[in-house]
Amino acid sequence: MDDVFPPFQRSEQRRWAQVYLWGLLHGAGRKTPRHMARANPLPAAAARGLHQFINASPWDWVPVRRRLALLVAARTRPHAWTVAELVIPKRGEHSVGVHGRVDAGTGRTVNCQRALGFFLVTGTESYPVDWSLVLGGVWDSDQERRRRARIPAAEAGRTVADQVVRYAAEVAAQPRLPRLPWVLDLTRCDDVIGVLAGLARLRADVVCEVSPDQPVFAGGQAPVLTTVSALMDVGRARRTHVLLRHSSGGRVRGALVHIHTGMVALPGTANGDDAGSRPYRALERPDPEGRQPARYWLTTLTERRVEETLRLARGHTSALSAVRTLGRRFGVLDFEGRSFPGWHHHMTMASAAYAYRHLFGSPRRAAPPPDPPPAPLAALTGALT
Repeated sequence: MDDVFPPFQRSEQRRWAQVYLWGLLHGAGRKTPRHMARANPLPAAAARGLHQFINASPWDWVPVRRRLALLVAARTRPHAWTVAELVIPKRGEHSVGVHGRVDAGTGRTVNCQRALGFFLVTGTESYPVDWSLVLGGVWDSDQERRRRARIPAAEAGRTVADQVVRYAAEVAAQPRLPRLPWVLDLTRCDDVIGVLAGLARLRADVVCEVSPDQPVFAGGQAPVLTTVSALMDVGRARRTHVLLRHSSGGRVRGALVHIHTGMVALPGTANGDDAGSRPYRALERPDPEGRQPARYWLTTLTERRVEETLRLARGHTSALSAVRTLGRRFGVLDFEGRSFPGWHHHMTMASAAYAYRHLFGSPRRAAPPPDPPPAPLAALTGALT
């Protein structure tokens, strides 16, 4: 509480934040105000107070998340930033940002919210330190719906690429946050060029996985447009690196990685403009068993060893694992409100709970929750806009 929540100026806010955090850490089942109050030794009025703290209290989540990121950076040794998508299934149509989306795995349309989580990667762990809700469609055009959900005007028309570049710019503007490579999975991104051009303008290094048909320019003086997979099919234009892997049984196995001997550029950025004139190294990793398609990466870390580049790439896998844990144990799928601020409040508290558990552990016997304020946020609800 002392490290992350000093932006709360009112004692009622701090006390409800502590109660909510305690419920996320120690409560069983769904992490809604009603369920947390029922599962924990709290007074009956606590459910209303927790609900109002998340949905009605006008606290700003941005400074809280910045302090959370600083705490994680100070107590760990982060080596990358990464982004993971979170799809939150919903039954109705009134939750902020909910829409029908085709699931890439099943081909079925899912009614859901779509969010992006921004993570600091350290070792085998990834820590969520910020979130964006991907809107679009009626949520950009329907002004009445936006008013009811209290969506700020600045949130209109932001694509996934916009969201990633916006947060990277915020990180770059914070001198106390580490300047680290961005590890991204862009295999299904609609605007790979937009993401990489935005990061290039920020002079941010990247290690990004791309689809086999990602267009690239290669060839030095007279560059030729090709795809990253076709580029790697030319045997004389690549060299092979063998990575040694130790299995659980003590056996050592070799995994092949192909590295393009030259540099590549991206379409739209090969003419020396500011958006992305720097070169990229292309890597291919065939499936050792030959059962899955090869995977491809582009990176600006052209001087790094292959082992280090692929170690950074695994940071995205740890973020996906963190997303699953956040869903199972910290309630990121359980928000029941309809407002944009309420969603961000809940995700902020879930991120703080995750960081607390992974940075400080949890006592074997949880102490009782702090006493909530006697009146549920009576002093806070009048300042809503």
